[in-house]
Amino acid sequence: MLLYDLDVSGNCYKIRLFAALTGTKLDLLPVNLASGENHDPDFQKLNPFGEVPVLVDGDLTLRDSQAILVYLAGRLTDRNWWPEDAMSQAIITQWLSVASSEVRNGPNTARLIRKFGYPLDMGTAMRWTDRILPLLNAHVETQDWFALGRPTIADCALFPYLALAPEGGIDLAPYPFLGRWLDRVRNLPGFISMPGL
Repeated sequence: MLLYDLDVSGNCYKIRLFAALTGTKLDLLPVNLASGENHDPDFQKLNPFGEVPVLVDGDLTLRDSQAILVYLAGRLTDRNWWPEDAMSQAIITQWLSVASSEVRNGPNTARLIRKFGYPLDMGTAMRWTDRILPLLNAHVETQDWFALGRPTIADCALFPYLALAPEGGIDLAPYPFLGRWLDRVRNLPGFISMPGL
């Protein structure tokens, strides 16, 4: 399987992290967004949105990090990361949605502004952040993981942009339970890091 990748992208990192945690073999192909490789016609055929990550597995091409996590986890013999029953999938999917909405619009956007100079609105990013971080902190105050009482793809989806929040000028000190969860993820066998962590 081939992953079109960017080393500083949290969305790409969540795929690399999951692969490392599960021993899934991926061949990485770096995409230079700064030079516009994502607008190359060949890349646009893979993903008309012009974004990474993109996973190619034989005849299948997938964009979107959450979809790629679901696919990779669904291929495993060990279904603990993405069980087959509808209830477990629904519980995990709630957190995949948080990763692609609240966390993306909050901590991720703050990082894009502060670290990469994106012309986005910091006030809006902080409103999202100030709403979601207390909710996430409260959730992991009473449980070790976000879903099903064990590591799942929910944790892989949420981890990158929460761990990278300080690059967006966000102080995680007021959220001690979230900090402990971040440490639990870092202590998982096979954990890998990325630039900025």
